[in-house]
Amino acid sequence: MADETIFRVLIIAMLATGFTISAYYRSKAARASNERISRREEGTPIMILLRLAGLSMWLSILAHAINPEWMKWSALPLPIGVRWLGAGLSAIAIPLIFWMFRSLGRNVTDTVAIRREHTLVRHGPYRWIRHPLYSFGALLFTGIILMTANWFIVLMGFVGFSILVMRTPIEEEKLIERFGDEYRAYMKQTGRFLPRLVR
Repeated sequence: MADETIFRVLIIAMLATGFTISAYYRSKAARASNERISRREEGTPIMILLRLAGLSMWLSILAHAINPEWMKWSALPLPIGVRWLGAGLSAIAIPLIFWMFRSLGRNVTDTVAIRREHTLVRHGPYRWIRHPLYSFGALLFTGIILMTANWFIVLMGFVGFSILVMRTPIEEEKLIERFGDEYRAYMKQTGRFLPRLVR
């Protein structure tokens, strides 16, 4: 029971920290550009499905953090060591997320649309990975999912990440439209979600 309370506190702390970092850099980018970003460019089905899966996952995690009994119907019998591994993964993800947002700077958006003054970032984690937000976000939520030990939250996390994977080619098409051969060359040097073994 003591472990369960610690996991709940850690989940809330990790989510609050990740959300604070994200909100700070997103609002800073929005203020700097003073530009409305359209979410319609990613396509209506993707836009709706991604937000539904994300909302389901967020609410389920929040419900578990407030009172695990509410999510007991979908509990998984994970060993305590696996759940502590999840805490470690989430702890590793937080500084990586900060590094990613700091590197991305004013280019942050929450959709595939590109800001008018968007620049091609090739430093920080972007030196090796084209979409570290998805990679580091997946690491954070994998850790949180393991801490919750809940199959419904696993399912919603998998669905959400799968939709992001489907959306990524649309995002890369927009970047090719903007940066052309420069982005094509960048794609050859980097991995989409993980670093390339051979550059």
